[in-house]
Amino acid sequence: MIEYVVAHNPDDRILLKASQILRNGGLICFPTETNWVIVADPFNKEGIEKLYRLRHVDNTKHFTVLCDTFKKAQEVSLIDDNAFRILKKIIPGSYTFIFEAQKKITKHLKASKSDKEVGIRFPPSKLVQKFLDCHGEVVICSHLTSTMMELEEENSIIYGALIEDYFGSQIGMILDPGEYDFLGLSTTIIDFTSGAPEIIREGAGQVDFLH
Repeated sequence: MIEYVVAHNPDDRILLKASQILRNGGLICFPTETNWVIVADPFNKEGIEKLYRLRHVDNTKHFTVLCDTFKKAQEVSLIDDNAFRILKKIIPGSYTFIFEAQKKITKHLKASKSDKEVGIRFPPSKLVQKFLDCHGEVVICSHLTSTMMELEEENSIIYGALIEDYFGSQIGMILDPGEYDFLGLSTTIIDFTSGAPEIIREGAGQVDFLH
């Protein structure tokens, strides 16, 4: 089911319906600043299993946790004072941060339980921020690629109706803002698990602040 929304001011009623789908063990889909993502509730076993089945990957693969506040991020990850000072300068932004995982998330995600790590994002997208605020909890997500959807061109444009045609009832709701400009790059990945920030991948997020 596609719900068309205004990216900067989505209808709260639609967001609440999307939130309920997650709480009931379903999946939803929406765009971030870098790509479309499929989203599940990390505290709902059925939803987690659906996401892994849809991606055709083992449950030891990490999916990214989306957050809209430090408070929620600190419930699932250990963010020390040094990391907090750095993040405060650059979030929300196009970064994925790797931290030691808290028990709240390791209890539910096998990947985090195995290596005690979790990847955190604070997306700058107003649509994502408003959804997370409405949902009241963090969510996990996996990005969509043209390869996953068996599209002929590697950089084919992905849009809501195409996602619905390919995945059908596997996704409970697609939040579609219509035409959407992606940054064209993946997030920058920064690993904080050793105590000092280590750049794992340079992408859309600037890293000048680390030099």
